[in-house]
Amino acid sequence: MAMANKSVLKSSFFALALIPFSQQAYAQQCSINLNYGVIIDPKHIRIVDKAKTQVQINNATQLFIKGREIALSSEQQQLLTSFSVGIRQQVPEIVSIAIEGVDIGLKAVNEVVAGLTGENSASQQKVQAKFEELKWRIRARFNQSANNYYIAPQDLNNLDEMFTGEFEQEIEAMISTSIGTILEAVGQSILANDNSNEFDGETRITTFDKRLTTLSKGLELEVAERAKALDIKAENFCQQLTYLDQLETKLHQAIPALKEYNLIESSN
Repeated sequence: MAMANKSVLKSSFFALALIPFSQQAYAQQCSINLNYGVIIDPKHIRIVDKAKTQVQINNATQLFIKGREIALSSEQQQLLTSFSVGIRQQVPEIVSIAIEGVDIGLKAVNEVVAGLTGENSASQQKVQAKFEELKWRIRARFNQSANNYYIAPQDLNNLDEMFTGEFEQEIEAMISTSIGTILEAVGQSILANDNSNEFDGETRITTFDKRLTTLSKGLELEVAERAKALDIKAENFCQQLTYLDQLETKLHQAIPALKEYNLIESSN
């Protein structure tokens, strides 16, 4: 099989594999900043600055600022509880949205491999194992263990940009590896049959390219539907954070000592 033909097939698969990453519509504009790190465990919420806890809320009712307990009236305690409940609900959503966004792409690429080499084939299992490892490392970025979360200070303007940099490069590398895995798995039967003449080789490439096109159309629809659902989820998340920002303002008015620690900053 001519090298040029192999290059054509490789280009076709690469274009297909990139479908989910080029069509993810969940890049919601959410003009919100987290000005401090947030650590959540089942009993505590901590607002952290430079690795030091500045504010700690125990069981949604007890408030400490720089290690000193603040006496609260029933009204202040009610506001603190509402804010704490909101933080506990929304911080995990950041993790969920970010991981689900990446997962849309990873699952689609995995389906490409499974569709071309067979479900549970050695090639598919190899790619799946690498994707699972990456997702585990993504979760580890948030120090997530059971009900424990850590979110660093960051701009949430584009939720999908939480995974640019090293993870984006790793995903691209995995796509390239998947291409190599596919070519290796199907090469003997489709590309490297030395007993076939050049016409047969061309026919085999055309047939394989048609399989890619059919698979591509199905994946485009699936990815578009999942991305739309995630887009709605991200929009709701942004609205809830905006509400939390308003609630935090009321909390600061009720407890002036908290004004110095403005966790959520919204311009929506």
